[in-house]
Amino acid sequence: MTAMTRFLVVLSDVRPAETAQRDERSRPERRRQVVGANSREAADRIAGAFMALGMVRAGRQRVKVIAVGRRRRVIPPGHG
Repeated sequence: MTAMTRFLVVLSDVRPAETAQRDERSRPERRRQVVGANSREAADRIAGAFMALGMVRAGRQRVKVIAVGRRRRVIPPGHG
């Protein structure tokens, strides 16, 4: 068995700069879209597509790639 990290690609609204300190835990930005990916490569491709959106290019939305917990993947004997 090997550990495999999953990724989330999050498209969120950019919060106005009303305060100098950002705290995503107490006041997270509003999420517009969340997509899961099984590999970093897939997450980067999805993020690239989001980055082509007009709202992201205009600075009104942002894209984040977040690694989330690990899951176990079983590798059949002779394949690992």
